[in-house]
Amino acid sequence: MPHSGFIKAIKLLGIAGAYWQGDVKQKQLTRIYGITFPKQGLLATFLAQREAARQRDHRKLGKELGYFAFSTEVGIGLPLWLPKGADVRERMIAYLRDTQSKRGYLPVITPHIGHKSLYITSGHYDKYKEGTFQEIKTPHEGEAFLLKPMNCPHHCLIYKAMRPTYRELPLRLAEFGTVYRYEQHGELHGLTRVRSFTQDDAHIFCRPDQVKALFMEVIDLVVEVFHKFGFTAYEAQISLRDSAKKERYIGHDQDWEMAEKAIEEAVKRKGIAATRVLGEAAFYGPKLDFMVKDALDRSWQLGTVQIDYHLPKRFGLTYIGPSGESHVPVMIHRAPFGSLERFMAILLEHTAGKLPLWLAPEQVIVLPISEVYKEYASSVATTLRSHGFRVSIDERDEKVSRKIRDAETTKVPYMLLVGAREAADHSVSVRKQGSGEVGSMKMDELIQQLKEEIE
Repeated sequence: MPHSGFIKAIKLLGIAGAYWQGDVKQKQLTRIYGITFPKQGLLATFLAQREAARQRDHRKLGKELGYFAFSTEVGIGLPLWLPKGADVRERMIAYLRDTQSKRGYLPVITPHIGHKSLYITSGHYDKYKEGTFQEIKTPHEGEAFLLKPMNCPHHCLIYKAMRPTYRELPLRLAEFGTVYRYEQHGELHGLTRVRSFTQDDAHIFCRPDQVKALFMEVIDLVVEVFHKFGFTAYEAQISLRDSAKKERYIGHDQDWEMAEKAIEEAVKRKGIAATRVLGEAAFYGPKLDFMVKDALDRSWQLGTVQIDYHLPKRFGLTYIGPSGESHVPVMIHRAPFGSLERFMAILLEHTAGKLPLWLAPEQVIVLPISEVYKEYASSVATTLRSHGFRVSIDERDEKVSRKIRDAETTKVPYMLLVGAREAADHSVSVRKQGSGEVGSMKMDELIQQLKEEIE
């Protein structure tokens, strides 16, 4: 700033220790964190958003809701999925697996480790060896494995084993594959930056003339996934190669130009506004990244689609054309979630932990107002379970106000209070998460409402 007159509002945010020039042998100093604004109102808005973000922090919510945990005994950056979190995760997988299956994706499974030479062939080891775990050496001389840092080399070899012809393309191979990256201690952050994560990875092997149409098909899938989970505001970014730094990339200029042109044309055909960013391409090809805005207007990178002319060549992949000649396929990498861990973190912060009814691990909780009505509460739960709903009963000897408060804290979408009146006319008193009392409803009316909300 040219002068301090621009500072109208100032807030100290925190302090921390720091060594002079980052050297632990030097004197320890105090680092002061603060922020200024030209208007007091802007500072007030910032602080309100900061507090909202703190309340929505997925690490806080994950602990309160019993979704996941971390343990230094297991290892930092290695999440443990608790029963409720595992339930949500499996439901996410089931949704995308079903959605993919309708589009012709075929499920595959690959090992959690791979021979070091596999990643040398793909080029990943040369580019990312600092981000992989140490080699796993066996008693066999010269034999070394790596914890799988990515799925694409494995899928290339599955393609090679299948040996499709041009009539069998495109070949869509999909896997919820767990990979491992050695992130530095200071870079780890909840579920958004971990050392073990599961990608909703798929690779489409196709003919060059199929690339653009398939790329648009994947864009449709990504957008559908976003809307299913309540993300309606997003932007696209075309991540291109920086031609001034070609040493960062592999492959020929002609292939890069074809891939970049295909992405730009596909985006234009779909009518998606996208910014072009140099230097953000993967080392093997350009990509389309989606930037999603959450409820606090923060942008997150979720979902990516990439065009790759190079890995198929490195692995010697071919298909037989109509005249019997061999051709090299093009490979499209895609992951709408990106990773289940990161997507879960962002979803929890976007919804403040209030997951949509179809996804919530516990959809309904029945709250008898006294021990007398436990039997009726049990019959209500049994009826709902028979229709496929996930239901629990709070049978604790607590006041109903305490039961409601606890159900609100655990973000159960629907609370059903049952007492004398409800037992007499076979109804329930309905409360909805965050909305308060809805009113009395007959069971068939409630079941219809729940089904309509899930659909």
